Amino acid sequence: MKNFSKLGSGQILKQLLKDPDRKPLLKIALELVYLSFVFRTLPKYYFSRFLFKKDRTNIRDYYPGKLLYGIKPHFNENGATDVLENKLYFDFFYRPFNINLPKILMYNHRDVFVVNNMTHHIHTPSEFRALLQEVFNANKMNDSIFIKRTYGTYGGAKIYKLLSGQLGSDSPWINDLFQEVIQSGYLFQETVKQHAEMNRLNSSCLNTLRLATFINPDGQIEMINGYLRTSVTNNYVDNITAGGCAISIDLTTGRLDEFGYMSLKDGGIRMPTEHPFTHTIFSEYTIPYFEQAKQMVIEVAGYQPGLRLIGWDVAIGESGPVLIEGNSDFDVAGMDKMMKGVRSNPVFRKVLKEVNL
Repeated sequence: MKNFSKLGSGQILKQLLKDPDRKPLLKIALELVYLSFVFRTLPKYYFSRFLFKKDRTNIRDYYPGKLLYGIKPHFNENGATDVLENKLYFDFFYRPFNINLPKILMYNHRDVFVVNNMTHHIHTPSEFRALLQEVFNANKMNDSIFIKRTYGTYGGAKIYKLLSGQLGSDSPWINDLFQEVIQSGYLFQETVKQHAEMNRLNSSCLNTLRLATFINPDGQIEMINGYLRTSVTNNYVDNITAGGCAISIDLTTGRLDEFGYMSLKDGGIRMPTEHPFTHTIFSEYTIPYFEQAKQMVIEVAGYQPGLRLIGWDVAIGESGPVLIEGNSDFDVAGMDKMMKGVRSNPVFRKVLKEVNL
């Protein structure tokens, strides 16, 4: 697979002007003025959320990112967010509930590494390489390891995939990885073996579901929406900001929507209807174990009542859903695009009502 080249603003503008599905330029200008008046801010999101398309008639249902990001602290208590934002705490908190989570093979804080409840002080790249080899030897079913920063990995940043074969080479990458890892804390997790149907969509990355939940004022847990994320490059992460594509999921059937969304810089104004490499048609694809995935996030959402508005990341493993992580500071603006306006969603309207928006 090859990577897409990033598009400049000039290229995006040319695509927009030639787009047969865009609204007339005068209408676009009037809508920009209208939204500026309604929200008292420049509607920069107008283009990134494809509001220039002729079928986007409900432009008032979309909200500026500034407003959407500002509502999360109202629903998620500061003292409770560490359970999600620190991935080590996340594992310690949710694993006792018998939730299916990726196995942690090792973790570190700077130059202190913990494996099987034993600490190792690692000072050199060669010692680091030897310790990694021990981890692979003890977990022979794993030919790769995902390495994630314990906290602060928004958009796929600070996530690495290490293949066992890389340890036998003299590649300087292991040395660079060591220098990165000892600057803070990282988790070394087993690679989730995803379901064959998920590999059919794209086998180069772990294709994950983003499922959002809301604990309403009556204490009931409701599903807001869901979408699938997949890489459309040879990247091993699926985030849109890392060159990925997101496709909405019908919460009742688990079937994907007709169109996917990429960032303007990666995909321009096009809305793909199939994966560019596997040619899997989105509208003909149904997520395996989707009902179980929904049940999983509804269950875990109730374990920490101080976290009422959460975006959960779920993989579909060979025998069922695997909870990857939960996010209290998740991309609500991305939800706005995927739901074609948050105000069009009956559950999210309850969120907006509670904060008087």
